[in-house]
Amino acid sequence: MTTAANPRIGTISQFDGQTITLNGWVFNKRSSGKIKFLMLRDGSGIIQGVLVKGECNDAAFEGFDALTQESSVVVTGKVRAEPRSKIGYELTVLDVKPVQIADAYPISPKDHGVEFLMENRHLWIRSQRQWAALRVRSEIFFAIQDFFRTRGFIRFDPPILSATSCEGTSTLFQTPYFDEKAFLTQSGQLYGEAGAFAFGNIYTFGPTFRAEKSKTRKHLTEFWMVEPEMAFAKLNDVMDLGEAFVCHIVKHCLDHCQKELVILERNQKELETIVAPFPRITYDEALKILEKRGHAIPWGEDFGAPHETALGEEFGKPVFIHHFPSSIKAFYFKNADDPNGEGVDHDGKYALGADLIAPFGYGEIIGGGQREDKVDVLERRIKEHGLNLKDYQWYLDLRRFGSAPHAGFGLGVERTVAWVTGVEHVRETIPFPRMINTIRP
Repeated sequence: MTTAANPRIGTISQFDGQTITLNGWVFNKRSSGKIKFLMLRDGSGIIQGVLVKGECNDAAFEGFDALTQESSVVVTGKVRAEPRSKIGYELTVLDVKPVQIADAYPISPKDHGVEFLMENRHLWIRSQRQWAALRVRSEIFFAIQDFFRTRGFIRFDPPILSATSCEGTSTLFQTPYFDEKAFLTQSGQLYGEAGAFAFGNIYTFGPTFRAEKSKTRKHLTEFWMVEPEMAFAKLNDVMDLGEAFVCHIVKHCLDHCQKELVILERNQKELETIVAPFPRITYDEALKILEKRGHAIPWGEDFGAPHETALGEEFGKPVFIHHFPSSIKAFYFKNADDPNGEGVDHDGKYALGADLIAPFGYGEIIGGGQREDKVDVLERRIKEHGLNLKDYQWYLDLRRFGSAPHAGFGLGVERTVAWVTGVEHVRETIPFPRMINTIRP
């Protein structure tokens, strides 16, 4: 008899025919006379164990009824191929040793309300769909780092506490900071620009915070963003990089998350269509499409969820919308005079920005563009936006000492995970979501 050390269900095929010991939890169980069935999970997968009276330890067979859902156990058995199993294998159980008999588990197969599930998020993450979505999230984190590392980008970590605003003062979380005040970061972009002028191409990657009183399925108050920034780059470079980035993420998930996507019942044929090139249209062209589809809005208004959904439906794949009205974009965008133009050294009608809208109703997953690189224009914009010029002197220094065209974008990880997995709400794409009414557990 061969006993494998510390095997896991996720790698069970390596142990075909061997007697192994698995540490895990009771996912489910059922009994049929002299045969009992134990569904065991260990965090890497689920396997069915079969207990046959006379073949397994008598104490294990008799103690089977005392096992409750989520009881922790140590199970020893022989691995055998089973084509009817979802993972292709079963375990002929020889022994089961309880570690802890769990209390009555509060999350049962019946339907539960969202409020109840959120209150029990620490347990909800053990369920199959939540488990699968969070495993896809983990793979997307790996794909992100792999993409930028192989392209020579340096990871550059910005502070989480900041004295300045990036996206506007109305959505900042404020906190005391010794004798002054500080804010939880809305974005690492401004610091990323400093990194780009030091290293050329960088990316920031970490949690960001927005005090938006939004209750939509696409918003969290704490979420993760990856933000590449490139020196000597322009708007088209942003769209080129964003397109390659999103294609890389989707392909990585198709290659490495098959079992998770099956659990989530994700239509993988839809994901297989996510290949370059993506459509690229101007804001003005987008307005014409929206009018045709019955979602007309006046020039100068930003898009809401219905508009983003309609644009996604128009193309059936991610679409870049660029050259937005400068009046609805942040102070740091380079401007242009016409809807397809290059940057100008004054205030133009259009911002050199681009948003990537995901199909199937998931909305904007990338927002970025070319940054204003002239110190006098940027200084005036900071004043016009009512921001404290003193707080941005370091940012203006980037234009005083070796300024150059530069550009970048931010990708929201949770929205991207939601789109790739097909889950309905971003609360299912992060272990412990933070929303307006959610701060526990």
